[in-house]
Amino acid sequence: MTREVWLKADAEVGDWETRKQRITAGLESGVDWVLVDERDVGRVRELGSVNVAAFRADDVDVIGDAESEHAEADAYVVGKDGEGDGTIDLPGDFSGSADLTTLRRNDDVVGQYVRIFDEDYEAFAEAAARDADYTIVVGEDWTIIPLENLIARIGDETSLVAGVTTAEEAETAFETLEHGSDAVLLDTDNPDEIRRTCNVRDAADREQLEFEYATVVDVEEAGSADRVCVDTATMMDGDEGMLVGSMSRGFFFVHAETADSPYVASRPFRVNAGAVHAYVRTPDGTTKYLSELKSGDEVQIVDTAGHTREATVGRAKIERRPMFRVEVETEDGDRFETLIQNAETVKVESDAGPLAVTDLAEGDSLLVYRDEGGRHFGEPVEERIIEQ
Repeated sequence: MTREVWLKADAEVGDWETRKQRITAGLESGVDWVLVDERDVGRVRELGSVNVAAFRADDVDVIGDAESEHAEADAYVVGKDGEGDGTIDLPGDFSGSADLTTLRRNDDVVGQYVRIFDEDYEAFAEAAARDADYTIVVGEDWTIIPLENLIARIGDETSLVAGVTTAEEAETAFETLEHGSDAVLLDTDNPDEIRRTCNVRDAADREQLEFEYATVVDVEEAGSADRVCVDTATMMDGDEGMLVGSMSRGFFFVHAETADSPYVASRPFRVNAGAVHAYVRTPDGTTKYLSELKSGDEVQIVDTAGHTREATVGRAKIERRPMFRVEVETEDGDRFETLIQNAETVKVESDAGPLAVTDLAEGDSLLVYRDEGGRHFGEPVEERIIEQ
């Protein structure tokens, strides 16, 4: 599941300058959608590139140039100033039989907005979700219980967007009933809160890896080979690096060059990853050969606790360097290996902390990640593949 952050920026937020500041903060933080009144679609397009959802209006007073007057939203939403927010009362005998088509004023409406005042409005949201691509629900006096109910009942029928005002509420929405909402609709003017909410979204989407330790059974000089330094557009911390290996079933944790040494200055954006043939893990759980990496690609950064994030490659630098071959064995007897540069500045993670590869010896315990063996163009495949 890919989580999303929607930012509420309709007329209820304030005048255009107030809305503009909120939208600009959202663009800088990386929100996925901005929800505005239809008349503001052109204005948002002028501010930057983002998905725009708009509350559908009968009479649109569009302000802007000629091009803005023809601006189309990526999705249209109904429910504001109608049944969805209580402006028009629900039918007295409402029993959950409503459907979105009765609320549509145009065929391009794909979203329903509902404020959850009570159980009737919860049932109304559930009914609308049968037809809506996006169902936006904003809790009033109660929030978690209706969200739990809707997650359990709606399933994959719609993308459920939960109204929140803080990053903490967003985290709760993403974690409710383990599955969580597909997105949140954030209502705040605080740029820091917008940024934190986007960070919560990113953390919810990221993979959490489980490591183990494997014992070094062989370290030997392996001559010279073409080595790849992966220079990212991201500064890494001292406990971060990348997962690389000669075999797809076993990856070694290789530290970023975050530490100063007598030999060279630190390069906290760099991982001296290994030889050109080796695999490196990417954010979607697939792999690439180190030789394939180029500027603009994404690689997975991971810390020693298994937390992951993504980084953009700024440069992949290939040079001829002397190498070590390092082979390890896991507790269940599986063996795998990699080639890594023979240099004091290149470090792997041992049970005692970062360890220079030049100090590696048989019997050392190294942090490794084991994956399903066998890859075809980076994708895991279920077939018999022997790597040796």
